[in-house]
Amino acid sequence: MTMKTLRRTAAVMAAAALALAAAVPAKADPVKPPRLSAKAITETLNDQINTPGTAWMTKPDGTVVVSYDSTVTGTKLTKLTGLTKQLASNITMEKLPGKLQKYISGGMATFGGEYKCSVGFNVQRRGKYYFLTAGHCGVAAARWYQDQNHAVYTGAVVNASYPWNDYSLVVYRTDIKMKPPGGSVYLYNGHSQDITTAMNPGLNQLVYRSGATSGLHSGRVTGLNATVNYGDGRVAGLIRTSVCAEPGDSGGPLFYRQWAFGLTSGGSGDCKTGGVTYFQPVVEALNVYGVSIY
Repeated sequence: MTMKTLRRTAAVMAAAALALAAAVPAKADPVKPPRLSAKAITETLNDQINTPGTAWMTKPDGTVVVSYDSTVTGTKLTKLTGLTKQLASNITMEKLPGKLQKYISGGMATFGGEYKCSVGFNVQRRGKYYFLTAGHCGVAAARWYQDQNHAVYTGAVVNASYPWNDYSLVVYRTDIKMKPPGGSVYLYNGHSQDITTAMNPGLNQLVYRSGATSGLHSGRVTGLNATVNYGDGRVAGLIRTSVCAEPGDSGGPLFYRQWAFGLTSGGSGDCKTGGVTYFQPVVEALNVYGVSIY
């Protein structure tokens, strides 16, 4: 073979090697999905997840916390985790203690039908007196009493909003104004706290909650504008807290000193081991009904 032929063969082989190299692309870096906004994530969750025992909220840093309780298992949990993985990396999954539920089975000071709920806040409008409580309490019974035997009539439900919201307005019978001596919120321990102003709390706000089942407890606001899926419907725009509560505390007041914050809606856990409790903001209820705290 001549030197010219050798050079031609080497050139052909080099060209073939270049062609082969061009045909096999270098390993490309995986394309990361775009980071969705918290609004887009919650809109998708609102649309695709209605499983009882689930909840979500947006934190100030833009991450979304998706919560689920002990009843969310099997295919329900698979669907939830699968969707969160598809949406974005800025989602945190959290398992709640116990079962997420409304606290309707007991409470303080007011009884209706088969249920007992708490008086939240006393309110008035043009000389007429009412109290606010949880909406799911107002849906459960139209007339409310001061005793379990329904011997002493307290008042009737004017309006109840549940699900989506969780507040109701009960008008007192004309000869009573249920404001305890020295204050407008019972603290369950024989004392009361005068409440003069309603406002929306901020994150990490110290708060107290009062209810007949578990008494008076304190905690912090851990989230705002939370969404919760109960067994019979969804409630949105809730205040999330670290205050414990138990079945029987529905409708009870969330407050700090003279400020009214919310009405007990539901949650998970208990006051022995701790838990998470959600509250309906009271400002919304006051605005809807045109009433004021007294």
